[in-house]
Formats: sequence, C-alpha cells, structure tokens
Amino acid sequence: MHERVLVSLLLEPGQVLPVSRLVEAVWDDAPPATAAHQVRKAVARLRQVIPGGAGLLVTEGAGYRAVTDGIYLDLNDFLARLGEARRAAASGSAAGVADLLRRALALWRGPVMSGTGGRLIDAASAALEERRLAAVEQLMELRLNDGEAAGLVGDLVELVAAHPLRETLHAQLMLALFRSGRQADALETYNRVRRLLADELGIDPDTRLTEIRDSILRNDPALAAPPQPHALPAAVPGISVPECSLPYDLRDFTGRERELLDLLDHAREPRGLSPRILAIDGMGGIGKTSLAVRAAYLLAEDYPDGQLYVDLRGFTEQQQPLSADSVAETLLRALGVPGDRIPRDAPGRIAEWRAIAAQRRLLLLLDNARDAAQVRPLLPPSASSMMLVTSRARLVDLDSAHWISLGTMTPESSVAMLADTLGEKRVVAEPVAAAALAELCGHLPLALRIAAARLHNRPRWTIAYLVDRLGNESRRLDELRSGDRSVEVTLKLSYLGLKSKHRKALRLLARHPGRSVEVYSAAALLGTDLDEAEEIMEHLLDGHLIQQHELGYYAFHDLVRSFARRLGGRPSDDEDEESGQEETTALARLLDYYVLATDLACDLAFPGRAELESSLEKGGLSLPLLQDADHARKWLDREQNALCNVVLLAHRGGLHERAAVLARNVVFQLDSTGQFEEYREVALIAVAASRRLGHTSLLRMSLSNLAVAHWKLGRFYEGIDAATEGLQLAVQLEDRRGEAKDTGLLGVLLGALGRFDEALSRLQQSIVIKRELRASRAEAESLTNLSTLYEQWGHYEEAAVAARRALELNQELGARDNELVSLADLATAHLGLDQDDEAQVHLVRALELMDDSSPAADRALVFALSAKAAHRRGERDHAAALAGRALALGRTSRTPIRQSRIENILGGLELGNGRHELALELHTTAHRIAADVSYQVEEARALHGLAQVHQAIGDVALAARRREEADQLFDRLGIAVQFRRSS
Repeated sequence: MHERVLVSLLLEPGQVLPVSRLVEAVWDDAPPATAAHQVRKAVARLRQVIPGGAGLLVTEGAGYRAVTDGIYLDLNDFLARLGEARRAAASGSAAGVADLLRRALALWRGPVMSGTGGRLIDAASAALEERRLAAVEQLMELRLNDGEAAGLVGDLVELVAAHPLRETLHAQLMLALFRSGRQADALETYNRVRRLLADELGIDPDTRLTEIRDSILRNDPALAAPPQPHALPAAVPGISVPECSLPYDLRDFTGRERELLDLLDHAREPRGLSPRILAIDGMGGIGKTSLAVRAAYLLAEDYPDGQLYVDLRGFTEQQQPLSADSVAETLLRALGVPGDRIPRDAPGRIAEWRAIAAQRRLLLLLDNARDAAQVRPLLPPSASSMMLVTSRARLVDLDSAHWISLGTMTPESSVAMLADTLGEKRVVAEPVAAAALAELCGHLPLALRIAAARLHNRPRWTIAYLVDRLGNESRRLDELRSGDRSVEVTLKLSYLGLKSKHRKALRLLARHPGRSVEVYSAAALLGTDLDEAEEIMEHLLDGHLIQQHELGYYAFHDLVRSFARRLGGRPSDDEDEESGQEETTALARLLDYYVLATDLACDLAFPGRAELESSLEKGGLSLPLLQDADHARKWLDREQNALCNVVLLAHRGGLHERAAVLARNVVFQLDSTGQFEEYREVALIAVAASRRLGHTSLLRMSLSNLAVAHWKLGRFYEGIDAATEGLQLAVQLEDRRGEAKDTGLLGVLLGALGRFDEALSRLQQSIVIKRELRASRAEAESLTNLSTLYEQWGHYEEAAVAARRALELNQELGARDNELVSLADLATAHLGLDQDDEAQVHLVRALELMDDSSPAADRALVFALSAKAAHRRGERDHAAALAGRALALGRTSRTPIRQSRIENILGGLELGNGRHELALELHTTAHRIAADVSYQVEEARALHGLAQVHQAIGDVALAARRREEADQLFDRLGIAVQFRRSS
C-alpha cells in the first residue's frame, strides 16, 4: 500500500491528488471501509522513513502533493530530456535530438512497479511506455538517417520481438536489413508482420510498410541511406572543440540505483571554490566503470565544454600504467590543441593541461587508476569542472574526494542483471537455477555478464547446466571466462599489484577454513604478531581483495578465495614463495592456536570438565581476550564454522594429534548448540585420528564423545558399541574417570532401549566412581540421566531426588545449560507426583535462565512442560502459546529422543483440549520418530496416546489395537499400569 501511495504522488509531481484518488490507486474498485484512514497513515509513515519526507509529501486541502523541487527524480529527468529533444528537433539539430533521446532512454528501468501497481498506476505506466516507444522510434529513425544500418539490426530485432504490433519498428527493421544487403530478410520481416496483423487483428499492414516492401522488390535507389555530410575539419589552433570521449553506456545497467543517486546528489551540490572529485573504488569486476559512465552521461549537460575519458591502465594485463603527463597530452589533443603547441617536457604538458582546463567546464572520467599520484596532477583547477575516478584500491591520498566503495550486488539485483543480459524468459523459466547462478558468481557483475555470455553462445545449455558446471570449485574460474573477459585475469591484475609479503599473506589466508578470519587466527596462520597481521589485513582490505563485515573479522569473496587457493602451487618465478612444507607449518600454527584458544574458551564456558594433558605451548601465539563464560560462548559461536572445518583440515593434513585434541574441545560447543550431526562427524574424525596415532587415552575419550553423539541422534546400538570399546580401554588404562564416563553412557543407552534394570546398575556404578573422584560436573550429568531413567520407569520420588542433587552440583559449578536440564527433570518429577506448585517454581526458574544460546531441544522441553503446567492450572491460552513455541523449537532440534517426548506431551494436551486431529498428528509423529530409533518408552507412550485419541473420536477397534500394542511395550519395559501415559 505504501509503495502505491508514493508512486501515485511521484507520477504526478506538483499535482494535488485527493485522498479518494489515492484510495482508488491502492485498492481499485474494492477499498475497505477504513481506506481513507489507511492512506493518511501511509503518508505519515512515508514522511517518517524517507529522508526529508515531510518536505517531499505535503498536505493540501483534502489531498496530498509531491514536491520534487531540488530532488532528483528520474521521471522528471526523463520527461525534461524528451521536451528538450522536441525543442532541438524544432531547431533542426538532429545530432542534439539523438543525444537527448539516448540520455532519456538510458533512464528507463521498465514498467512502473513492474506491472503490479493496480489499474490507475498501470494506466500511467502504459502512457509512459508509449512515450518511451515513441522516443525509441524517433531515435531509430535518426540513426537510420545518419547512415546506420547493420549496427541497428540487432536493436530493432529485440524491439520488434518485444513489441510485435508496432508497425513503425517493423518498417525501420526492413530498411536496416535492406541497407545491410539483406533484401530477403527484409521481405521476410514484411511477411511475418503481415501474417501477425491478419491473425491477431484481422487487418493488413499500413501503406508505409507496403510501400517499403514494393520499393525493396524493385530495388528502389530511394531506399538507400541519405548522403552524409563531410567530416568536420581538424581543430584550429587556439580554439577548443567540445568533446565527448565517454565509452558507451550499458543498455542493461542494473542494480546500482542507490550508489548512482549518491553520486548524482554529491555532483549536484552547490559548487565550492575547488573542483568536485567523485571516486569509486571496489574489487576488479565489481562494476566501477559501468557506474561511473552512467553517472557521467547523466551529468554531461552540466559540463558543456567536454566530457573526457581516459583509461589509466592501473590494472591492465601486459600494460604499464599511464603516466600523468602522457594522460595530460591525450586530454590536450582531445580538446583540440595541436601537437606543435603541446610542450615536450612532462611538467610542461601538465601545466598546459591545467591552464586550459581552468578556463572550461569539463567532466573528466579517469578510469582504472593505480594510485593517487597518477591522478592528482590531472585535477582540473576550475570549480566548474568535475573529476570522476575509479580505482581498485581506495586512493586515501586524494584529498576532498567523495568516496563510494562498491560491494557485490544484492541477490535480487543479480537476478535482475541476468534477466536483462540473458533475457527475462530464460530467467523466469528457471528461477531457482538463476538464483543459484547468481550465488555461484558471487553476485559479481563481471562474473554474471560472463555467465550470461556463455549461455547466449550456447543456446542449448540450460541455466541449471551451467550451475552444475560452476558447482565444481576447482574449475569455477575456468568456467567464468568468455572471449577476452575472465574473472581470473581480472583478479590476477590486483594480485600482481601487491608487494611480495601481501601476495604470500593472501595465499595463506585463503587456506583459512572459516567463513571469516579473526585477526588472532590470522596472526597464527601468518606467523606474525597481532599488529602486523592487522596491518596486512587492512592493506588487503584497502585493495578490495578481502572484505570486512564486522570489526575484527575479515572475509573473502568466494571467487577471490578460489583464485588465491589456486595460486598456492603457482608462485611467481621472481619471488621466494611459500613451499609446501612452509604451508604445512602455517597450518600447524593455526591448529595450535585453535587448540589453545578452544581450551581457554571451553574451560570458561564448560567449567568442571576433565583435564587433558597436552604438549602444546603457547609459543608466542596471541589468544583472544575471553573474560568470562559469556565472552567464551560468544567466541565459540562466532568461530564454530571454522572450528568444525579446521578439525577436518587437520585430519586431511595428517596432523592427527591436533585433530583429535581439537575435536575434543569442539564437541562441547556442538553439544551445547544441539548440532548433533556435526558433533558425530567431528567425533568420528577424532576416533579415526586417535587410531592412526595409536594414542589409547585419546581414543578412549574420542569413543566416549562418539557414543554421546550416537545417543543424541537415536543411534543407540552404535552408541553402545562405542561406549563398550571405550570402557574396555578405560579399564585397560586404569582410567577411573574414563571408566565412570563410559559406564554412565552405557546406562543412558541401555535405558533408551528400555533395558531399565541394566541401565540402573550402570548409572549407579558411574555415579559412585565420579563421586569418589570428586568429578562434580560428570556426577551431575549421570544424576540427570538417572533422574530421566526413574521418570520413564514411573519412579517419580527417586527421579526428584536425583534431579535435585544434579541441580545443586550444576549451580555450584555455574554450568548453566546443565542446570537448565536439571530444572526440567525436577519439574517433570513434580508433575508426575501431582505437585504442580513445586513444578511451577522450577519451570519459572528455567524460563528465566535460558536464552537463545541454550540448546534448542532443552528450551523446547521447558516450554512443553510449562505448557502442561499451565494447562493443568486452566490457563488454556497461555498453554497454547507455550506449546506452539515448544513444537517449533522441538522440530528444529534434530534430537529424536527429545522431539518424540515433546510431541507426546503436546499430543496429550491437545487431546485434553478436544483437538483430536492435532493430537492424532502429534502422537503419530512421536511414534514414527521413536520407532525409527527404537526409543521404546516414547514409542509406548505414543501408542497409548493414539489409543486415547481413537477412543475419543469413536474408533473403538483401532483404539483397542493401539492400546494392546502399548501395553505389550509397557510390560516389556516393566512400567506399572498407573504410569502408562503419554505425558
């Protein structure tokens, strides 16, 4: 609604639109009763969110008016240029008309609101489209009269395809084809339009088309291009000739509207006493030149004495950057200064350029600058001139410049560029593939254009096929090559512009396994101190070879990373480059850093964990400043992607001890965040690495961690195998702590399979050993598991005792996540004992304690239990809200033992609410999840819940079958009749 209101006002700037007109624009013929009120609210909101909105949208009487004076509006610019073109045509200036039409048409971006604006806006859009097409036809006519032919055919073919009923365009295409020597194609164009008009409208072509057809048939000389005037004489000494040497403006310029408006706003600010400098920097291929050229054309009329362009060759393959004096000579010649008047010495040429430029209103576009020294001498002295500069690195020494740093395009703009360059039909036909292609191109304009060019040249390729080819990172840069354009070559030019130490740093940093690189890990990888690492990173950032999205962290563009990794084995001949052994040494330093840093973080975030002997020493490595548990958790969260990848990198690099030791720390974080599939993958690496090392104690610990991952994922039998092997190794090593750990794990896994007697014995044995060892954190974990076992068995008193002791230990340790689980277990036991008030106390504390960093499965359980407690108190609305949060979190937790339990609890609540279909769905889901992993307690509870639901809806036979199946499982588990319930 807000967009339609704003667009309606901007389509008629300066005109008062009554509220009724705006209502019709928003809702067509079906406005709501509050339509007028909503329009007024929309205007008020627009005034708030648009800078200067109060002055833009003013109230007049019973309506509103858009005041666009002093504001750049492309519609105003478009209409003004068309008006100027009409006046120029009346004065007989064909060249001026063509130039104005080109500039007007360059502003076009398609239908207003892409054709989704409703009846009134679409009508206004259609009127603008008609004016655009009339201007297009006029421009085509001027170009035909100017002697163009073959170069027009492509544009006219596209226009005819887009507007098949515009007979003028067909006539112009026929003429262009005929003048290009394609008489048969010209006649076939006539036949096509004749058939089209007959089929669509039942009419014949107009007389102009027929006359052109007849003239072509008799090869009429009158159809030849009109004679062209002789070329203008060379410049007369002392007289400057207005010059435009700007490159062509891209027809499909896309996606830089915000940056373009920023440039234009600064360019049109009141002039000061010095020339205006607008500078655009960004990585190679980011679209700096395209943006600068578009801005230059839009600003050209403000600089009538010339619009000059020079490629400074700062980063051009196999070419040296131009010197300032050679550029000055080029510029002087462009302004008509004869060669014999141009000084021969460098200072003289620059002085002559500045003297002549001081007398003129010039727009100077210096593209591809190497550094500020190349640009500064060329700055026009006059305040009436402007310099546009593009460079890969920000030219910080160019004083008083207004800088715009170009980043990659948005996903939406990237797809829009593909639609413009490749054709909207192909993109619309494969929208998912088009989005994937944009992603694989890194939203880099050069890469997108190359990809579109490849698809153009291979019409049988689908977008999805190219996406598959680009999916192979090792060949992606090879795929992004078309003709003389190549992403790899563009990046290589930036790379070769670096000093040796920065090249080496770029290659090493590309080996970092994280999505982003913290300065501490960069220092470890580079073998430098923090200050030098930061200086190197900032230098690469200035050159746009790395990016920075948040303070202290740096990141690679995907294509730059691929390029830098490819360089690893191909150093330049003239450099002392990193050998394979040195790269391995750098990786070892990085791993040592991550082992030490995760040791520090885990000791803070997970107090009371077992100590692990390590031969690693700090050895000059700088570690992050982690002051407390919260800082440690945030650091672990931030580095999690890198930590998982670095474990794999260490394993693949044969650094097995580091892989196993680091994995031991990483699993604490993965367990805490509920990422159990990743936990299992890391634990499997640790087991494999420990076996390769023959390190028995590391293997024992790694097997224990693997058993935990299997348990959390419902892979109980695999968990028992891992825990059993771990226990055997612990006994062999006389490792009492390991023995306690693996005995307790066996208890948990046996309990999950419903083997309660065996499980109880194992858990009790584990607790005794842990208590003897004074391993409080480990003891609390086993007490929590014991409480769960008792609760499943229906022994709620014993469950409460175990949970209460676990809670005390976790509170003493400050183990927040484990405290949360203990509170949930204690609340469960009290609910089982019908002690609702006591349960509520613990649930309130749990809700206060948890936050977004707490494991999703644990939060889901607390919400489910809180919903159950609220339901018992008769707070149905509150219970429903809590249940909704529990269900959403539970289904994202990827923990089958928790998810099945939560679904069963909520199924019981919905049955009590009389919502039988939802209860049936929840218990069915719980049964499927539990049965898939042989989690027999929740499987039995799900069957029991299904029996109750079927009984409630009158399906007595099915209820009896489900009840019988549930009772069989309950009997096998030894659960008494009074505890056979689903919640």
